[in-house]
Amino acid sequence: MNLKVPVNRINQRMRYAILFAFAALLVSAFGACRMPAKPEIVSTAATPTPQQAATATVEPTPSNDDVFDGNVIVKSEDEWRKQLTQDQFAVLREGDTEPAFHNEYFDNHEHGTYYCAACHLKLFSSEAKFESGTGWPSFFQPVHKKNVIEVTDRQFGMVRTEVQCARCRSHLGHVFDDGPKPTGLRYCMNSAALRFEKD
Repeated sequence: MNLKVPVNRINQRMRYAILFAFAALLVSAFGACRMPAKPEIVSTAATPTPQQAATATVEPTPSNDDVFDGNVIVKSEDEWRKQLTQDQFAVLREGDTEPAFHNEYFDNHEHGTYYCAACHLKLFSSEAKFESGTGWPSFFQPVHKKNVIEVTDRQFGMVRTEVQCARCRSHLGHVFDDGPKPTGLRYCMNSAALRFEKD
């Protein structure tokens, strides 16, 4: 039995095999070295360019804590570590989530205002807080829409909407569309990201 295969057919198969192996090598090499993709910004709040971030002035005591004025606070991770507690840093700067029902404000019923724990921008009022049963402080709206930005979060195989402080870009929590009236929204926040001040 004579099983001759044309030489050009063998060459074509070898070329495809080599091309495929090379492509797989490139994908694995560049994929392993690549930093995780930056999340897609959903809100229209301005994000500083690398040049702006490098030349930004750090404003330790902002003049207006009520409504975000467009001035983004930029600090190094070392500066944030010095300013924040370990739990605050993990949540605000690394995007961690604190345990449900084991955090400072999930069961807080006092009247007052919740500020960003990193930069003291006013975020939520106790008037918008409600019992969600989730174990985290939940609000149906922020004090001012300009004070938070929403970012698409694709971690853990899910698509969620992350909420960040507009002024310092710290992670606060996530927002969901299963809240009460009048907004139908549930801003599910981490207590470590907030600082409560009584009225």
